[in-house]
This record gives sequence, structure tokens and C-alpha cells, in this order.
Amino acid sequence: MSTVNLIAIRDGESNGGFYSPAKEKAAIRGPFQHRFYIFRRLRHITKLKLFLLVLSALCGVVFVLSRFSFTFGWNLHSFSSSFAPSRGGYTVLINTWKRNYLLKQSVAHYASCHGTDAIHVVWSENDPPSNSLKEYIDNIVIAKSKTAHKPKLKFDVNEKDNLNNRFKPIEDLRTDAIFSVDDDVIVPCGALDFAFTVWQTAPSAMVGFVPRMHLLDEKKDTHASYKYGGWWSVWWMGTYSMVLSKAAFFHRKYLDLYTYQMPASIRDYVTNERNCEDIAMSLLVANATAAPPIWVKGKIYEIGSSGISSLKDHSSKRHKCLNDFVSLYGALPLVSANVKAVDSRNEWFW
Repeated sequence: MSTVNLIAIRDGESNGGFYSPAKEKAAIRGPFQHRFYIFRRLRHITKLKLFLLVLSALCGVVFVLSRFSFTFGWNLHSFSSSFAPSRGGYTVLINTWKRNYLLKQSVAHYASCHGTDAIHVVWSENDPPSNSLKEYIDNIVIAKSKTAHKPKLKFDVNEKDNLNNRFKPIEDLRTDAIFSVDDDVIVPCGALDFAFTVWQTAPSAMVGFVPRMHLLDEKKDTHASYKYGGWWSVWWMGTYSMVLSKAAFFHRKYLDLYTYQMPASIRDYVTNERNCEDIAMSLLVANATAAPPIWVKGKIYEIGSSGISSLKDHSSKRHKCLNDFVSLYGALPLVSANVKAVDSRNEWFW
């Protein structure tokens, strides 16, 4: 069984339904909570990191929990029956677009991971996958699988190119756990299986490897605007409020919520802007749970050379997406955290 280190905590709220608790939380938090938190972190982060490093080196102090049986923003026993413990392993949901050479590498890798029960390829190209491609990938799955149970492979073919396709409900799923990943992202099997054990302890949360955050930009009267913070903001501030769906676990129920219960205006926005479906999913989960995601420490490999994030105006679009989505929700649903799950078997320092 994996052991887990927890690094710092921030208390959160209890879980709720999909009725937008964001508005209720906004009144409690106050308009300047996030800015105050930023200044406080700037003052203490250097000293805190140095203290933890010295303490670990001199004393070998490691706080180990074998399971996430805690209440740091998520209550493990208050979920509805829809968040029962996961059945079997996990389904790898690979989003791809005209990069068959990357898709082949990605399928080959995830087919070799012990926890993979099935691999679904989200296909949104104009032409359906060729028979030769499907046969090649079928053979890859058979050859690379290291268990007697071979992962089930299926192409989920869509008629139109739309980023919302990656979150469409899947009828024949055999697992509750979905691992959503881009075709150019490789997560080592050990890290992937560890993240799955973390997700099993908090199945209503998003559990992933790519943290992001929001920052309060300015406050005018009753209107607040926010900035989308990338990796360097997370590193500097020591906090995050999103994990991107390019490498994250979430419960299969969120596919239904995204497609059928999330405001249609958000899906339309994603369709028109061809961006920000991952931010939309993060806000959806935060709004449904009133709790933060969980960031899992682990090395991931990005094997592609281009994508939406490489475009020149990507950052400005992300800022705009975040603020537009917050306006549609009526308040900010995101909950910040500074918890990081670490596999202590592989770490001397954390």
C-alpha cells in the first residue's frame, strides 16, 4: 500500500450539491481574502520552505499517513452514494487531434500500467480513424499489457471537432475513476497508480499532476476580476485552486454533470473559443463539492511540441475565460489549497 506525505493544509468547506454554493461562500470569504493570503504567503514562504528543508535534513522527520483519512477540505464519509469506492481500476481517457504518432506512444504506455482497465480515445477529426490505425493500436494494447486482463480499447468517434467532446458521458464504462490525459502527456505508471490511490480516498475531488491557481486582480465595487496563474505562480505562492484535466483523475459522474447540468452557456463558450474546457471542469467540480482539488507530486513527460497552450495569446484567453465563467456562476467557486500528496517511499525531502 502506498504511503502519503501531506505538505501543509488549508481547511475547506463541506461538500454540497450542484446548486452553486459559490455565492454563499463569497459572502463569507470577503472581497480581499485572496489578496491578503498572497501577501501573507510572500512574507512567510521563504522561511517556511527553508525551515522544512533543514528540519527534514537534520531530523529525518517525515509525517506519513497510509490513507487520506483527514478533513482538509474534503470529508471522506459525507459523499453521496454516487461517490462510492471505485470499482476495479481506472479508465484512461485520451484526447487526441491529428497526432497519431503521439497517440500510439500514449496508448502503448498506458496499456502497460497495471491499474488500466480500459482506454478510450476521444476522436474529433473530420475523418474516422482508419482500420489500419485501429488494428495497430489494438495490437499495441495486447503486446504492452502486463496483466492477464487486457485493457479494453475503444475509439469514441465524434462528428464535430469540439473540446467539449473530451467530457462526454461514456455508456459502457466499467470503472468509476477516469484518468483524463492529453495525447502528448506521459505519466509514469508508478506515479499514475499512486495518484489513483489518492483519488480513491477522495473520489469527489479532482486529483492531478498539473496545478494552477487564480489570483485576485482587482476589486471595484461589488465586482472582482481574477488572473489565471500558471505553474510559476503556484511555485512562488505555494497554493493552487485547480488541477488541469490534461493529467487528472475525476469521478465518471462529472462527465454527466458537465454535459447535462453545467450551464449550457459555458459549453457554448468553450465551443466558440476553442479553449478553457479544463477550467470549466475545475469550476464544475469546485462548485459541486465546495472543496479544493488535490495536487499529486510526480514527474510527467510532455512529448509533443505544439498545442493550444503554445499559442501567443493563450494566457490572455485563460484570464478572460476564468472571469467569464465566474460571471456565469455568479461568484467564484474555486477553493484554494496548499496540500501536496507525495509518495514517501520515493522521497527523502518533501
